[in-house]
Amino acid sequence: MIKIKINKRKGWENNMSAHFIYDERLGIRLPHLQKEWDMYTKEEQAEILLEWETIRGKIPDRIIELEQQINEKQRQLGEENDFNRSCMLNFEIAALASIINDLWIWYRMNQTVTNRIHQ
Repeated sequence: MIKIKINKRKGWENNMSAHFIYDERLGIRLPHLQKEWDMYTKEEQAEILLEWETIRGKIPDRIIELEQQINEKQRQLGEENDFNRSCMLNFEIAALASIINDLWIWYRMNQTVTNRIHQ
């Protein structure tokens, strides 16, 4: 289960950048809410959701980038004769596959939330 981080520190500016934080591993911004969802006004919720939909729309492109990296590493693995280097390439491929899996989870989980909002 993926949890959305809630920032309880005071003094943050009330702008869209405060609602999302860049995740280095995934390569996208993720929700980073300062308070519980129901504490936001309907207008704020709509703004946050609009921003998330923009970010979410980029997830498939990010996945394609990672798949290309996996394909390149698999190509290298097919030509590699050094056992230690082969192990490293396998580790890197597994790490990239894990990122792709997490990105799909974010993409699909939030699709359900968005669909409920539009109903």
